[in-house]
Formats: sequence, C-alpha cells, structure tokens
Amino acid sequence: MSKKMQSELVSILSDLIALPSPYPPGTSVEICAYTAKRLKKAGYKVEIATRKKGVDNVVARMKGKGKGPVIAFNAHVDTVGVGERSNWKSDPYKALVKNGLVHGLGAGNCKGSMAVQIWIAEEIARRGGPASGELIFTFVADEENLGPEGMEFLRKSGKVRPDALILGAQTENNLIVAERGVMWARLTTRGRAAHAGNPAAGDNAILRMMRLVGALSSYYDKALATRVSGAMKSTVNIGMFHGGHNTNVVPSACTVEIDRRLLPNEKVKDAFKELKKVVDGVGEPKSMYGVEFLTGTNGFFAPENGAAVGAFEAAVKAHSRRKVKFLNATGVSDGRYYADDGIEIINFGPGSGAQGHAANESVPIAEMVDAAHIQLDVVKRLLG
Repeated sequence: MSKKMQSELVSILSDLIALPSPYPPGTSVEICAYTAKRLKKAGYKVEIATRKKGVDNVVARMKGKGKGPVIAFNAHVDTVGVGERSNWKSDPYKALVKNGLVHGLGAGNCKGSMAVQIWIAEEIARRGGPASGELIFTFVADEENLGPEGMEFLRKSGKVRPDALILGAQTENNLIVAERGVMWARLTTRGRAAHAGNPAAGDNAILRMMRLVGALSSYYDKALATRVSGAMKSTVNIGMFHGGHNTNVVPSACTVEIDRRLLPNEKVKDAFKELKKVVDGVGEPKSMYGVEFLTGTNGFFAPENGAAVGAFEAAVKAHSRRKVKFLNATGVSDGRYYADDGIEIINFGPGSGAQGHAANESVPIAEMVDAAHIQLDVVKRLLG
C-alpha cells in the first residue's frame, strides 16, 4: 500500500467530513465548492449545476482524443443527520483515524467513495487524462431525499447521459449491478363522522381502509410469492396508516401509504395499475375512496457480460487476487434514474452497508486504497 496514496485519500476524506452536508436541511454549497475547486485545478471542465438554491451538484468532464464511450462516476455529498449526539464516541464532523479506519459522519455513506473518486479524477488528470471517450465525475446532493434535486435533475436536464454509470456505494469493493424498482402509492378513504357512543350513525373510514388493505394483503400474499429473481424478491409494505382525530369520534377520513419493491422486469406503471385493480375490486363506493400514485422508478439489471462489468471483474482479479462478488441490493441508489436508458449501472465502493446511517460510522483505509486501484484500472480498460 502506497503511504502517499493512503495519506492523500485520508486527507481528502477528512476534509469532506469536516464540511457538514446533512439532509435535512440539504445544503451542499460548501462541499461542492471544495470539490469543484479541486477538479478545476486538476484540469476538468467543471459546472455547478443547481435547480434549487442551496442544493448544488458538481459535474466535471474530461474528454480523450479518440472516440469511445462516456463513463460517469457518481457519489452523493449529503449525509443523514447526526442523530442522537450522545451515541457518537467522537466528533461526527472531525475525522478520527484509528485502527485502520476513518470514523466520522458520512465516512462510509458516501464520503468514503467520494474521496476515492476525487483522488481518481486527480490521478487520471496527472496521467494525462483518458485516451478516448469522455470521463465524467458527478457529485450530487439530495440523495438522502430520493434525489429530485440531484441525480434526477442531472438526468432530466440532459447534463449527464453516460454509456456506463459507476456509483459509489458501500459494497466492500464488490458489485451491485441489479436493483429493484420502487413504487409508492397513497390510499384515502372517506366516511361520515358521528359520536362514538352511536357508531351506527356514522360511516367509519378506518374500517373501510381496513377492508381495502385486507384485500391488498390477501392478494399480494399469493401474487408476490412467486416473483423472485435470484436473491431479489418483489415485496409490499404498508408504511404509514393515519386516521381519525379523536377516540370518541367515528373517523371520517383515513390515509395509507404503500411501498412496493419491484423486480427489474416489473414496471412501475403496471404495479400501480395492479394495485388499483385490486382496490377497485373490493366493491367500496367509488366516491368514498381514492388511489393516488406518488412516485416510482423502474429497477435495472446490468448484464454481467457488459463491458464495464467485465472491466470491474478483471480489475478486481488483477489487484485483489479474488473473484468479485455480485451483491443483492436492499435499497435503491441514484442509478434508478437511468434505469430506462439501456446503460450499465454499477454500484461499487469501500465500506460495509451496515455502517451507513449509523453513529460512529467508518470506512477501512485499505478498502479505499483498493477501490482507487481497481477503478483506475477500470478506466484504463474502458477509455485507455
């Protein structure tokens, strides 16, 4: 392990940890200014892309001389909040280097990967840049808020349209090349208020909702049992249930929000239609309930014989003397905004997913170094 390289990675990560960027409130101006300054100095064409004041994103580009693919790297700059301060054994905004680990808020998720990607960008520039194609580094805000002002904005605005997208993630330098889609929906039911002493005089909106949710639960128990692809499963979760305003009043309104996770071959629009069909089939009066689509993105699956995936497999074998593992993703990444673009989407980076969103989170320095070597090799294999 190069001591100079190790020192540089720890220094960058220490700088990033010292720049607060929690969501909420979601500000990313200072940390993006730091990153933009470094990459401009390295020779990149850098843009601060912003749709909402205070929520900055960095897009840095460097083109090669020959034709080739567009390869984009991505890491999110925002973190969760500190949470209960007493749970932290050290200052969350001051990097603690101990026993081969760097501790601090965001050390694992996702400033460890961000530090690695900044170092890679600078090292590639020091070596003269890519020989072909185009290399893009994106550092985005708003990921902890599902990304509407971050990666989704860069995708919709056309600022970043790569052939392969490599996202920093806590994978212990293994690969996630498939993610489930997600669909959120809201059910509302209406009723008629009455005194709880005479409930028959009212129409209970909560009981109506229970009938709808019961039908959905019964349907999904059977329908989703066979929707399995490897380690991935199609799932449903009743995430929020609100109704009534006092115990002694028959509730006149109730709201439920539902999370559906979809296999890559399931589509968001079809999942919503499926849900609505079940609800409509219960037989409740049409005027007394509603089904609303909230948000959703399709899942993706990068073929394991793709150029970028193949480059990672070869690079991991060359530098770590092991066969790369393909991991199952529980959550979703900002790569979901490119799910319908027909590109390779890869999650890769140092650190364990168990460390994310937890007090005293950390990232192993050795994994950061390994991640830097591997991804440098990947760029060389894809762009020369």
